[in-house]
Amino acid sequence: MNERLSAAFVSLQREQEMKFGTQLLAGAVRFRLWAPKTASVAVRVEELNQAVQMNALPRGWYEAEVEGAAPGMRYRFILEDGSEVPDPASRFQPEDVHGPSEIIDPRSFAWTDAGWRGRPWEEMVIYELHLGAFTPEGTFRAAIDKLDYLTELGVTAIQLMPIGDFAGRWNWGYDGVSLFAPDSSYGRPEDLKALVDAAHARKLSVFLDVVYNHFGPEGNYLYTYTPLITEKHTTPWGAAINFDDEGSAGVRDLMFANARYWLNEFRIDGLRFDAVHAIKDSGPRHMLQELAEQIRASTDGRHIHLILENSENQAKWLKRKADGVPYFYDAQWNDDVHHVLHVAATGEDFWYYADYKDRTDLVGRALAEGYAWQGEHSEHEGRPRGEPSASLPPTAFVAFAQTHDQVGNRPFGERIGHLVDDRVARAISTIYLLCPQIPMIFMGEEWNAKEAFPFFTDMGEHLAEAIRKGRLAELESIPHTEDLGTPPDPMSEETFRSAKIGWDDLKAEGHAERLSLFRRLLELRREQIAPRLVGIKGNSGRYEVLGPKTVQVNWTLGDGSDLCLTANLGPEPFEGTSPWSQDCLWLEGSAKDNTLDGWSVVFSLKATG
Repeated sequence: MNERLSAAFVSLQREQEMKFGTQLLAGAVRFRLWAPKTASVAVRVEELNQAVQMNALPRGWYEAEVEGAAPGMRYRFILEDGSEVPDPASRFQPEDVHGPSEIIDPRSFAWTDAGWRGRPWEEMVIYELHLGAFTPEGTFRAAIDKLDYLTELGVTAIQLMPIGDFAGRWNWGYDGVSLFAPDSSYGRPEDLKALVDAAHARKLSVFLDVVYNHFGPEGNYLYTYTPLITEKHTTPWGAAINFDDEGSAGVRDLMFANARYWLNEFRIDGLRFDAVHAIKDSGPRHMLQELAEQIRASTDGRHIHLILENSENQAKWLKRKADGVPYFYDAQWNDDVHHVLHVAATGEDFWYYADYKDRTDLVGRALAEGYAWQGEHSEHEGRPRGEPSASLPPTAFVAFAQTHDQVGNRPFGERIGHLVDDRVARAISTIYLLCPQIPMIFMGEEWNAKEAFPFFTDMGEHLAEAIRKGRLAELESIPHTEDLGTPPDPMSEETFRSAKIGWDDLKAEGHAERLSLFRRLLELRREQIAPRLVGIKGNSGRYEVLGPKTVQVNWTLGDGSDLCLTANLGPEPFEGTSPWSQDCLWLEGSAKDNTLDGWSVVFSLKATG
């Protein structure tokens, strides 16, 4: 079997393994729907101008084989009450969330990435981006044109904010309702595959942000014919997705199938799971455990990486086996690293930042041990927060100075470059880019993009006013300068377009210098740090507070080398440390004799061998 035929055969097998949605047969298409809350279902294929009654199967399943149905045709399911709904496992929604689903041939794309096995986790430098705001065109195909730039920057993985079909023309992605369908505003499924294929050709991994804790408020029909939600638990979005109540097996299967779908059919290299603290499951086997186990068992030996967002700071999901391989998840977004660096840089003490004010010890702890809060009482939360994490390797955490959340949840979407001067921003960038945790850059951060990244959505006028009021209510607890005016309208197209990053600024004064810093730091990481992360153990980090704003952190790397960070995170010089030595790897700022100037950072490396 030649390589092209082999790839097509693998794709066929993967398609057949998914019991939701459509399956291509010879001269026909098999349609399947899980709808336990309705007594009958038919499927209507528009181009055939007929409705075919589906056979009722055990446990709420319906199935029909429709002769003459073919890729490119559009269809809907007709429920017992006559209502017509799109396929919850639709591979494409060309007319948005309320329109018909399109039959897609998952074997039609000609992949060229034979031999791609992904990249080891230790090599990761992640670049988070929003497809719509990343390029002027805001499409999968347009993003391909920026991949060479990213590889030259030193990035090894792009992480796409959620792309599951959402209502309207623009959205952050966390209001998705058709989880299997890439949103049509970004292009067709084959366009996403082209982006992944092009990334692999450049040795870039592709991660995708997926949302299994809630559905968007517009266009989700699953509520009407499945036991999708449960009143047993509540979340910030209302009743919880049903992972442990009556009928939960089908809901769990849908989410598991979705995760496998992205990894197998689109050859995505990893997933970032949004807000898993809002995934409620009191059953005997937590959904997160079964999800990770299924993914680990169903992929084909590639490097697949699984990342959590979890405000509970639970270490249990990040545990390693004796050989260092994760039992479940590779890493968690480390909000604590962001918070300690952000508070040190800005002095802000509102919101959850209050817990980090004047806590230089937490800077050291978050960098050395992972979590800053490991079970202590949090004043902001009003309860203990976190679990001990020192036993985890530093690579179990993703460190950053900006994300879509930390920027976009501010009233005006201000980036760190809008809040602090250049030397402060350079210092905190140096820390997270060179520390042994896995670094993540938010699009445009590397050249200090001047564009804000405000919250935006396009849900339609019937929801517009509620969204506007809800957004303003969320922002009431966040102080902002009155002369900035009213925060931007989240429903406005102008707000969305204002978030598009300005590529014309790359060579402008100030921006070019910041870009040069990022390139040099990432080159240093690639050459001196990443190779030494292989085999790094837990309990490898130690920290010491040297002064009110000065901290020193030491890590024993995987090859036995010692990496040392000394950081003065305040404006005044600190006396009493010897930052210069023959092992100095990088100095950001300035130092002389035994004095480290304000907002200066020194990394030194005592290499073995």
